Amino acid sequence: MSTDDAHDPKFGEYGGQYVPEALMPAIEELTDAYQRYVLENEDGFMDEFRERLADFGGRPTPLQYAEQLSARYDTDVYLKREDLLHGGAHKLNNALGQVLLAKYMGKERIIAETGAGQHGTATAMAAAHLDMPCEIYMGETDIARQRPNVFRMRINGSEVNPVTVGRGTLKEAISETMRDWATTVENTHYVIGSVVGPHPFPKMVRDFQAVISEEAREQTIEKTGSLPDSVIACAGGGSNTMGTFAHFVEDDGEPRSPEQSSSDEPRGRVDLYAVEAGGSSLQVDEEEGVAPNSATLSTGDEGVLHGARTKLLQDSDGQIMESHSVSAGLDYAGVGPELAHLVDEDRVTPVNVDDDTALEAFHRLSQDEGIIPALETAHAFGYLEEHHDEVGDTVVVNVSGRGDKDLETVIEETSKRDLDIAPDMSIFERVGGGGL
Repeated sequence: MSTDDAHDPKFGEYGGQYVPEALMPAIEELTDAYQRYVLENEDGFMDEFRERLADFGGRPTPLQYAEQLSARYDTDVYLKREDLLHGGAHKLNNALGQVLLAKYMGKERIIAETGAGQHGTATAMAAAHLDMPCEIYMGETDIARQRPNVFRMRINGSEVNPVTVGRGTLKEAISETMRDWATTVENTHYVIGSVVGPHPFPKMVRDFQAVISEEAREQTIEKTGSLPDSVIACAGGGSNTMGTFAHFVEDDGEPRSPEQSSSDEPRGRVDLYAVEAGGSSLQVDEEEGVAPNSATLSTGDEGVLHGARTKLLQDSDGQIMESHSVSAGLDYAGVGPELAHLVDEDRVTPVNVDDDTALEAFHRLSQDEGIIPALETAHAFGYLEEHHDEVGDTVVVNVSGRGDKDLETVIEETSKRDLDIAPDMSIFERVGGGGL
């Protein structure tokens, strides 16, 4: 990657730095630190980051052949097991990188937002690991549906601040965290959780998460002798998606470099599928200001949110609409600007599955492979279930997180829907308990 990349804030028409003047000194300081430490490895920053990812995080994560799913779909399915990373999700890659960067920058305090609680948990763990005080902003709606992760953040020593404005979900949590940062920039670093926000956050978060695809590409070639036909990842803000796609983007059917043209390195086109939350419907109620989905790439329009121009769920007056997903981590009305650009360039295909399909896929992966996925992750497997005959002979799916945090939500949601997978909870009645 060129070091000039640090000072280019745009991805085509998307990206930029739409922030209050008070934040620009912090943005410029962060951009400089991104170039020096991340891109140029000043003071051995990236060496320390990778060492801590290995020793504290448990990298590399394995690429597992999914025997039952492969037989069911007549397709070789490989699982990139980010759920086995310390903390149970891909989020630690970025959180550890940013908290370490804050330490190199001389910052004294960490703040972060969280939706599903996975980024908040990862940031709390990274802050404890690197001995820095941390506060997490989380919407009250998400606190109610992600109680285990709230406890995990607090047990790791972080303060959790409930956000009560709006719907109390990820969008509001990001807004409140940015308000905090605007008044505390001198000593505080905002560990943003996705490839969203003003430059350099989208590029920096992508670079910290790119270890996923760096490993997955090498592992797939090692196991199969060739590149996969397709890579599938769920998409909310896009950190998991960009991390999973980053090292495959240039596998577009053309040689990646002049050197590859004359080498034996496998090449070919790898199709990239970003699976969004289709919610309960793709139909939008503009009068109520509600989008019963979070399918921003599929249905959104261009606008500005949280400091960047990107695709958004908005009404005809440009007002941000309320999004919806059964998964807290995908319940966001925007998307990363680079991902929006890659969709416009036809390099990434945006697709979506509805809540019911995601819930069914949650059970399918649990029962077929013994892996309980996060509800976010289940969307990727829902797409595989419905379109396995369209993704080629070899497919890599990122298991972006584990589903312990979602068990109560899955029990509640499947019980109230007309789904055959609703769990039998009578055992709790027989032993005198009411649930988990």
